[in-house]
Amino acid sequence: MDVILLERVAKLGQMGEVVSVKEGYARNFLLPQGKALRANNANLARFEAQKAQLEATNLETRKEAESLGEKLDGQTFVVIRSASDSGSLYGSVTPRDVADVASEGGFTVDRKQVVLGATIKELGIHAVDVVLHPEVTVQVNLNVARTVEEAELQASGKSIQDAAAEEEAAAEFEIQELFDDIGAAGSDEDDDA
Repeated sequence: MDVILLERVAKLGQMGEVVSVKEGYARNFLLPQGKALRANNANLARFEAQKAQLEATNLETRKEAESLGEKLDGQTFVVIRSASDSGSLYGSVTPRDVADVASEGGFTVDRKQVVLGATIKELGIHAVDVVLHPEVTVQVNLNVARTVEEAELQASGKSIQDAAAEEEAAAEFEIQELFDDIGAAGSDEDDDA
């Protein structure tokens, strides 16, 4: 099916182009979302009549997205989740979670605008793309941790596994010192006898 794009669609084309797509994609996504019109003579004439208005609207929304993008780009948001000692989450972080924490941070982001490159199933800091407009994409950082203290630790550059290893080494050192003290006390008793 041939359609006329009313806005830029990623991996498909620019506004005003006539492209050929599968019928299901056109019928179920492009046409209901108002991103395209069926390509016929009446719709071509309608598009040409509305072209200036569509371009002005597109320019206005792009400017709004760029101003929001300047504020949002590079922001770090903290997501608190349950996880195992090895750092694996007991679930995953979804686009809805990212949109919620961004909204709590004072930004208007819809879950449909969040693009996760891969499923987030580990503690740590993850880069996430947010598509504010077909021509404006920004990147935010997601700090996934079990507690706020762990999030601060990760933000300083340490991983949770490094901190756990340091705590374990310190505990083993204390236990070794305790056994050394007990052994020294035992050898003192042997000397007295």
